Amino acid sequence: MAKRERVEDGSESALVSIITINYNQAEVTRQFLESARFLAYPNYEIIVVDNGSIQPLKDTVSPNDYPDLRLIRSEVNLGFTGGNNLGMSEAQGDYFFIVNNDTELSPTLIENLLKPFVENSKIGVVCPKIRFYDAPQLIQYAGYNPINMYTGTTTTIGSNQTDDGRFDEPHATYFAHGCAMMISRTVVEQVGRFAERFFLYYEELDWSQRIRNAGYIIYYQPSASILHKESMSVGQHSPLKTYYLTRNRILFMRRHCSAFQRAIFYLFFGLCIFPKHMVSYLITGQLKHAKAFIEGTFWNFRSTSVSPV
Repeated sequence: MAKRERVEDGSESALVSIITINYNQAEVTRQFLESARFLAYPNYEIIVVDNGSIQPLKDTVSPNDYPDLRLIRSEVNLGFTGGNNLGMSEAQGDYFFIVNNDTELSPTLIENLLKPFVENSKIGVVCPKIRFYDAPQLIQYAGYNPINMYTGTTTTIGSNQTDDGRFDEPHATYFAHGCAMMISRTVVEQVGRFAERFFLYYEELDWSQRIRNAGYIIYYQPSASILHKESMSVGQHSPLKTYYLTRNRILFMRRHCSAFQRAIFYLFFGLCIFPKHMVSYLITGQLKHAKAFIEGTFWNFRSTSVSPV
């Protein structure tokens, strides 16, 4: 553990805590750890939160095989939010790199993510260019457009576009991507961690909004690149994903809209989104998704609190 040296001046020798979550994906997590062996940056620790996995990760992945690894076990599934919050609570770093375990790290990723922090003290979060693991010529994330505060919709810059140089300019952006985001400890101490009410999905949009409200910049750094295998933990089309995307879209709007914006959103959702989705699910026979969509919607009627936690 000799490399773990805190550096308070924000220089590129600062300690970086790489935080990821394992949930019943021992082999995926092992592949992630293997990719980390090639990181060129010298001063980091890796924290893997074993988030209620049926078989404990320590049974298949040994810290003895990865000298910079710390395994933290939670006996219950805390979700993306709670799992990462647990990891941050144990992290020693000046910066936290929150990253999915279904990614492959590039050797110069860490130092390229750190550069904007050194150049501008108002930068609070830096995200890499995210490309698809199975189609590395295609981009998943090159920043976010602003969210429409009347419809609750936003779009990802560069989504499914060819990585042909069009997205190689660094820039400030509206939201970080939960797949891979580096945040300074200073910002976390000021703004707080993830809102655990979200559990899964929209949590990075909520966190990003709170971070920008505190006066910090969220930054896209294309010289840092990462490959993402995408949605391996819950499945690309799972009812669980439908439930949390629906539930948390409404929760985000409840937390961040003005009263007028909320009124317009509720009308839009009730008159357009709800019937459209229900008809689509019923016509295609996706009854489990229809049930998940209804439950995600009506969770917001039962939960009246929009507190930060």
